[in-house]
Amino acid sequence: MFGELLITAGIVLGLFVVYSLWWTNVVANRETARDSDAVRESWAAPENADDGDDATVPPAFDPEDGIGFLHVPAMSDDDILVKEGIDLDVLNTGAAGYYDKPVESAMPWDEEGNFSLAAHRDGHGAKFHDIDDIEEGDPIVFETRNTWYIYRAFAILPETSKYDTSVLDPIPEESGATEAGRYITLTTCTPVFTSRHRYVVWGELERTEPVDEQRTPPRELREAGH
Repeated sequence: MFGELLITAGIVLGLFVVYSLWWTNVVANRETARDSDAVRESWAAPENADDGDDATVPPAFDPEDGIGFLHVPAMSDDDILVKEGIDLDVLNTGAAGYYDKPVESAMPWDEEGNFSLAAHRDGHGAKFHDIDDIEEGDPIVFETRNTWYIYRAFAILPETSKYDTSVLDPIPEESGATEAGRYITLTTCTPVFTSRHRYVVWGELERTEPVDEQRTPPRELREAGH
């Protein structure tokens, strides 16, 4: 009987691992795909359109459900939807979230500050799973309805305390930055399959480009096959 209990416990643990590392990805990817489509449909609608009874006009979309898309060729081929907040009800949808606590993130369009993002590394979409593939000099691109923001990675912190909020500061001094600028910070859990510490990548805005009618990606994304 004891042996049977051990076998049963092993099966249950195995099923939990499958659920955590595979099925949550499936569910999260479905949800974020729906949300991403809704954001892009809202962008495709005329900005000041009065939809009336015209069913061909996408419905109004709450910007809290997505402000844009993160593109990091070194890490993923995906365009990662970015939402407001870092609570699990945001990150578990397969999106990245910008910090609203304990340090409030700047927005890419602000004149200065630190656009700080978090996403899961394993399970629930695992959008930052390959964050350790990013190297200094790699492009990090954020896409909004009207603008491409092209950042360049300049510093990496492979491990820090999960309580180290200084990495989110408007001037992230741990990155080597010494003056105000327009920064982006990517954070996730490390080591893989744990949440003991945080992995951090910093980038600095290199330039912006307006979005054209064809939504032609900037050169950095075209060269990467996006």
